[in-house]
Amino acid sequence: MPKVSVKGETMPASPIRKLVPFAEAAKKLGRKIYHLNIGQPDIETPESLLNAVKNADIKVLEYSHSAGIESYRKKLAGYYGGFNINIDYNDIIITTGGSEAIEIAMMTCFNPGDEIIIPEPFYANYNGFSCAADVKVVPVKSYIETGFALPPIAEFEKHITPKTKGIMICNPGNPTGYLYSREELESLKQLVLKYDLFLLSDEVYREFCYDGKEYVSVMHLEGLENNVVLLDSISKRYSACGARIGALISKNKEIMAAAMKFAQARLSPPTFGQIGAEAALETPKSYFDKVQKEYVERRDFIVEALNKMEGVFCPKPSGAFYCIARLPIDNADKFCQWLLESFEHNGETVMLAPATGFYSTPGAGINEVRLAYVLNKESLKNAMICLDEALKVYSGRVI
Repeated sequence: MPKVSVKGETMPASPIRKLVPFAEAAKKLGRKIYHLNIGQPDIETPESLLNAVKNADIKVLEYSHSAGIESYRKKLAGYYGGFNINIDYNDIIITTGGSEAIEIAMMTCFNPGDEIIIPEPFYANYNGFSCAADVKVVPVKSYIETGFALPPIAEFEKHITPKTKGIMICNPGNPTGYLYSREELESLKQLVLKYDLFLLSDEVYREFCYDGKEYVSVMHLEGLENNVVLLDSISKRYSACGARIGALISKNKEIMAAAMKFAQARLSPPTFGQIGAEAALETPKSYFDKVQKEYVERRDFIVEALNKMEGVFCPKPSGAFYCIARLPIDNADKFCQWLLESFEHNGETVMLAPATGFYSTPGAGINEVRLAYVLNKESLKNAMICLDEALKVYSGRVI
């Protein structure tokens, strides 16, 4: 029998989804599972998006332009203008979700064997995208004790080699919820300019910044126009994960011309998704105010509940809707599987994401889990009760 490719064998499995078979088995046993393992919000998608798709007057479902529907890109440029990100619609390529934007950016900016430095923990699929693009991820560790603040620039500099071609960040961050300050981004800017690197920035959670803290985009950093690639998605903004609409944005004309070749090779992004996304740009501020208020309440509840548990530590995130907690356990992968296979409290259990999958350094995050506070507060309350009871009886508890 012929063998699959080395790339196929080394492609990492999703740490967020790999426990799904155990969850399915638990459900067949009648257990209720509180899913805190994946960033799938329970917030309702704006009616404007759904109605635009339902009412689309289309006789033939044609390919769209490879860069995306022009009217959508023009309106999208206006949306970014509202955040003082001043771009032309030609600086935007619409992609099939933020995932494709990241993958195209990596294939556009890097050669096989090039290195990209990423503060860890980071969104697990960055590992997969880099594997697909034959790019080596070089992690720089951030620490739970500092709330996962940007590591010192000196730590980045230690990892720069002749193969280093870029740095990637997520701001606000998945999986940590950390929001980078202007000072942190300015320090990154100096490093990027010093070594003439690309700076890729995943900013899909910009609507979710809390406590009055400022959202600063890499597009706000003057003098980086030729270095920056902004990556975006409507999935979390409008609770529209299934629409599969993202964007790759850069003022660097060479990047955009090269990225366009990859965009043409995959033909076009989804038409219905773009129709919905264009309509969603009319979503009123009141929608986001309500959503943000809800997430702040959820965040405050879950962080407080976690820190009340014996031996648990969780820093309070300033953005997105994730947090990472350190638990008194021996092994997060083992614990998360045990929660699904062997534990229940009043017929219920909780599904978490082991933080090990969000690190590139072997052994890192062994006693940490990521929680997505994407459920209503009553469900979060029940989930925290389950977790507290589970920690009391887990055989691998570390005192």
